[in-house]
Amino acid sequence: YTTRNQGEDVVSGLVKTCSVSVKQKMAEVRDQDHALEEAFPEVLRSLRDMAKGLVYEKGWSAQEIEFTFEGPTGDKLYLLQSRDMVVRRTKPYPSFVPAPGLKEALLAKGIGVSGGALCGRIVFSLDDIKRFRNEEPNTPLILIRSDTVPDDIQEISAADGLLTGKGGATSHASIVAHQLEKTGVVGCSDLVVYEKEGRGVLKGKTLRCGDFLSIDGRKGFVYEGRHEIQGD
Repeated sequence: YTTRNQGEDVVSGLVKTCSVSVKQKMAEVRDQDHALEEAFPEVLRSLRDMAKGLVYEKGWSAQEIEFTFEGPTGDKLYLLQSRDMVVRRTKPYPSFVPAPGLKEALLAKGIGVSGGALCGRIVFSLDDIKRFRNEEPNTPLILIRSDTVPDDIQEISAADGLLTGKGGATSHASIVAHQLEKTGVVGCSDLVVYEKEGRGVLKGKTLRCGDFLSIDGRKGFVYEGRHEIQGD
């Protein structure tokens, strides 16, 4: 959720979102968040009651709910839309092999939104993707963006993974990565992207086109270099 913004700001990834529950905040290591449960407990209580009504009283399946609220009390909460939750993959995702080198290579943590462990070369444009597909057709490619917009669909479709500096679990990048079954990490707030220059900076490290990067679409971790994967 976010305050003082519109829904399209969230979907486009232009604003930083906060956790809904304290459990989510802890799981995603979002220490700076003001979780809805902490900041607006009455709103979350009403939201949970509405969700329970849809699922347990009306017999609906698990729901993805879009909501808004105009104040701190439960009577100021409004449901905008609700739809059946997307069925998630039950088969285990590939994961990185635990090793000292993996921990040392950790650059940052974002929000894992799709897929599992992925190692690949960094790309910033469709031209980059085409070049590496010709030179190294079997090497996965990870597209880096500050955020994504609908016009980026061609690049996202052609790449194998996606890493963005902005956005949350409901951002455009997150939804598209999941729908296209791409490995995705969004909301990596320490990432600064200079798309026209073909480089990014993350925790003082410069990421250039062609460099190897590893991302974890489940846990949201971003690692420098290549690392061994299990269960692929």
